[in-house]
Amino acid sequence: MVEATQGIGLLSRERIVAGPGFNRWMVPPAALAIHLCIGMVYGLSVFWLPLSQAVGVACPAGSSGFHALTATNCDWTLSDLKPIFTSGIVFLGGSAALWGRWLERAGPRKAGLLAAVCWPGGLALAALGVYLHQLWIMWLGGGVIGGVGLGLGYISPVSTLVKWFPDRRGMATGMAIMGFGGGAMVGAPLAARLMAHFHSASGAGVWQTMLTMAAIYAVFMAAGAFGYRVPPDAVVASTAAGGRSVPVEHAHRTLQFWLLWGVLCLNVSAGIGVLEMASPMVQEIFGGRLVGAPGLAINALSPDQKKAAAAVAAGFIGFLSLFNILGRFFWASFSDRIGRRATYTVFFVLGFILYASAPALARSGSVALFTAAFAVILSMYGGGFATIPAYLADIFGAGNVGAIHGRLLTAWSAAGLLGPEIVNRFRDHQLAAGVPRAQVYDEAMYVLAGLLLAGLGCNLAVRKLAPAWFTYAPAAGARPMAAARIELDARLVLPWLAICMPLAWGFWQTILKASALFR
Repeated sequence: MVEATQGIGLLSRERIVAGPGFNRWMVPPAALAIHLCIGMVYGLSVFWLPLSQAVGVACPAGSSGFHALTATNCDWTLSDLKPIFTSGIVFLGGSAALWGRWLERAGPRKAGLLAAVCWPGGLALAALGVYLHQLWIMWLGGGVIGGVGLGLGYISPVSTLVKWFPDRRGMATGMAIMGFGGGAMVGAPLAARLMAHFHSASGAGVWQTMLTMAAIYAVFMAAGAFGYRVPPDAVVASTAAGGRSVPVEHAHRTLQFWLLWGVLCLNVSAGIGVLEMASPMVQEIFGGRLVGAPGLAINALSPDQKKAAAAVAAGFIGFLSLFNILGRFFWASFSDRIGRRATYTVFFVLGFILYASAPALARSGSVALFTAAFAVILSMYGGGFATIPAYLADIFGAGNVGAIHGRLLTAWSAAGLLGPEIVNRFRDHQLAAGVPRAQVYDEAMYVLAGLLLAGLGCNLAVRKLAPAWFTYAPAAGARPMAAARIELDARLVLPWLAICMPLAWGFWQTILKASALFR
């Protein structure tokens, strides 16, 4: 056993090696339990509007950024709050890269439990920041500490699932990573209900909601961490690309690593740029059409109409989130049939067509057609996240895929800065030039389409590695892994039910809100 796991304590890797008769279908629910919690990072925007109105007094014009970080007597702006999400994504990639190799040695239970401390702990600290009205505490809790929890929680199941399901790598990682997309689908409506419950004359109930969700997430994530099991080393050796694996310290020296880095970064940049501005985008493009008043721009609507348009825009976000989730499982599973390279080729070619067509779809006036196009786009955004671990295992072997995947996630950090910056900069430039609000996203869509063409070039350049890059693990006496069929077992009922119930509730809430888009 590895040196990093000294002794055989409760958290040591030796304690979570599966024994005879263990049903590997117990592992995906454990992964989903963690990913459903950390995926709430996509739903944090549900707090921004009530937080921007918490005091009821705007900060003085021309106030410095430092003043916003420490002021207790004036409201934060949306621009003050958005860095919490951005920094969370940046620290996700950084922590995954920094501790990915440690995870391979220590095992997923330790990483999962550390994530269960950092992400809920970060939310709890952010709640304190809301209570004290100190923005810097929110940045530290939700962005930095929470971001570390995001990174550790995100990569904790990847290597484990790839090794348990070597013949269905895409399906296995797709099952887990779909939970990250589903986190906001479940968490955002839950947060809205909790804020309504805690709302009072003294506040909007934000800090109480954050604290409550932090407690729920801590329990759920800890249960997931303790549910992890790793396959015996002999089984891993027999299934990890024939015992072959590229050492993590060598992976980043290969051209293939950086091509795949570009593949992930460019695919994510396009998708996250849309997600970050989805609500204002659909409102500015369609304006009065969202509320049965065609011909009126968004700024010409009455306050009540604007409120109704915002509700429809929330349905738009929910619908995109739904396809983000479904795409993670569908495309990753589909990649098991057609291959990872072919799957990403579909992403980039179809994505280019849809992004380049977006301005024309907007001018058509059809909200339903525009929504359908972006639903497909977001399915491929999610599918890209779920497919990349299997792509890495195909190229580098499964033995160190968790650590290599952790380093590759720095591409997500870069995309979290690049995509929103492109959309925001082009939108602001168009507004300053006097372009109608319905057309301010046209140039950004063309630029995002160009990013996908660059991603296509990176993907088509990926080739197999030369044998000299690999080390070989002895497979003597190893038994091969069986086909990835579902092995029925009464012990599966409780963990899968614990996952499916919140997901089903989130699906239903999303469908109810999105129905207005297709009336």
